[in-house]
Parts: sequence; structure tokens; C-alpha cells
Amino acid sequence: MGAGNISGQYLQTLNRLEDLNLVAVADLDLGRAREVAATGGAEGVSVDELLAAPEVDAVINLTIPRAHAETSLAVIAAGKGVYVEKPFAATVAEGQQMLAAAEAAGVVMGSAPDTVLGTGVQTARAAVDAGQIGTPMSAVATMVTSGHESWHPNPDFYYQPGGGPLLDMGPYYVTSLVTLLGPVISVIGASSALRAEREIRSGPRAGEKLSVSTPSHITGALIHESGAISTLVMSFDGTASQAPPIEVHGTEGSMAVPDPNHFAGDVQITHDRGQWQSLETAGGYVQAARGYGLADLFWSGAFDGDPTLGRAQGALGLHVLEVMAGVLSAAETGASVTISSRADRPSAVPLDPR
Repeated sequence: MGAGNISGQYLQTLNRLEDLNLVAVADLDLGRAREVAATGGAEGVSVDELLAAPEVDAVINLTIPRAHAETSLAVIAAGKGVYVEKPFAATVAEGQQMLAAAEAAGVVMGSAPDTVLGTGVQTARAAVDAGQIGTPMSAVATMVTSGHESWHPNPDFYYQPGGGPLLDMGPYYVTSLVTLLGPVISVIGASSALRAEREIRSGPRAGEKLSVSTPSHITGALIHESGAISTLVMSFDGTASQAPPIEVHGTEGSMAVPDPNHFAGDVQITHDRGQWQSLETAGGYVQAARGYGLADLFWSGAFDGDPTLGRAQGALGLHVLEVMAGVLSAAETGASVTISSRADRPSAVPLDPR
């Protein structure tokens, strides 16, 4: 449901996984739905037709974030499982409503990002679980760019409430931190938006100015249930950074984790200052791509009677959303925010050739 740009990546995955069969694509623009569906050998239909189709077991919800709640609730009401793109919902309250509805209906609720199921983060997870850095004590996650106006022809959303670097890119980093270190119990934060305007630099609107009405630089500290503390830096106010996307520090060593927006990458570890070595791939789905979160729910048995099975659970998506919303709230109020949701640390993915 939703035939925007990201749908192409999902369809590529569905077309090569024998366990998943694409039935239909729905969009408010029926012509667009039919065009995209044709690339996957499926039928383009209306949203109502998709919800009524008896052969549909699950819906991948690729609508815009502010529509995630309305559309996911409709899918759940139709008795179908739903896997929703990040962020889980536009607000924590909406996310809670979605998860409660899925639990009451006994249907599967999954959530992106599923990049953490690839060999990059999962090799790092295997190293943590094997004690290769001792007891994890802290982590630092860093994402610094100049902002999406440098390449996106319509970047308005990213500088309005509901956008910004944390809600846009944070799900990849926070989901990885929870996968590596476990759930978060409280957060603090600080933020700024020192530039009141941005200039679009590509496409037909190049040169047009945008007003900034949401923080464009956010720093947060996440206190994990384990006692570890993660520092989060998400920014549209720089140019680039040489810092590893994620570093994890333990009592016996430190580890550099690859970009969590990708499925693979080099994991490096050191037990001596400056002497870094790459680890052999030790975990994750080797061929992982967009859509493996839903595939993992199928493979785990979530659709065979226990909707709580599988790693890319809606409960994790809600937890990550609440963590990000908590950082933004803490930045605004100057007070620590307690995280009320609870998501179990997802089980590790053994090295899997699929």
C-alpha cells in the first residue's frame, strides 16, 4: 500500500523471495498503482480492493508517515498483518493505538527498519554476544549531513514538525542501538535550528527558500536498561563526519559498526589503541534488502499462530519512536524523559545465506 519511490526496492526483494508472493499494489493514484504493480507481475488495485482481497495475508504499508496510523488500522480491521515503514507512526499515541489494535485482533504487526537484519549490524551483534569487547558500557551514533535540500527536489517536510534528522534517519541508528545494547529506559536531549531558512539546490524549485520550523541538529543521551549509555548526534547542520556511524565501547575493547542505513558493511574491533582489525562476517541475512523484516516474520512463524515471533516487531518500532520523541521532548523541556514502552532486545540473526 503506497506506490512511491521506496516501493521499487521492496518489489525487487519480493520478486526474488519464493516464500513471499506479491498479490497486489494499491495507491490513491490507481494509475500509479497499476504501473508499479506491473513491475512485480501483480495487479494494481484501489485501497478498498486490497483490504477486501481474501488472498492477502499481509500488507506492506509504504504510505507517508502521517498516514501510517489510519492506513495500518484499516489493514488490521480487515484482519490482515501489516508491516509499516519507518517511522512507526507520526506520534507515540498513534503508535500505541496501532499496536493495541493489532494485539486485540491477533494479527502480525511489523515495523521497519530491517537494515539491522543484514550482515553489518548482525556481525557486530555476534561480536557483542561473544564477549569480544567485554561488557558494553557505551555507544556513540553519529549522522551528519548538509540536509536533504542538496539533492531532494521537494525537501519541505524535512524542516517541518514531524521531520528533521532524528525522525528521518534516527530509526536506523536507534533500532541498531537497541539491537546491540537492549531497550532504553530514559533519555535526555538538546537541539537547535540555527538557520531559519534553507535553499533548495536541485530540481525545478532550485533557488527557492524554505522556512525551518523543527530542530535540524539533535543530541541525545539514551540510558539503556542494561546501564549502558548511548550518545546520539543527528544533524542536518554539517557537511560530513569521519566518525564511524556507530561505535560501541566495552570493558575489553571497542567496535566500529557500519552505516545502519545499509544492510552490510565492515565491522572493526580493537583491543589496543589504534590497532583496528576487521571481523569476518558472522551473522545476518547475506542477501538482505528492503522487505526482509516481513520475510523474517514469515520465517519465524509469526503468521502461524504467534504474532509476537520475529525480530522486526511493531513493539520495537513503537519503542524506537518513543525514544526519539522523548529526546525531542527532553530537548524542548530540559528535563529527563522516562520511556514507558518496553521492547525486548531482538534475537540475533545467525549467518543465513538467504
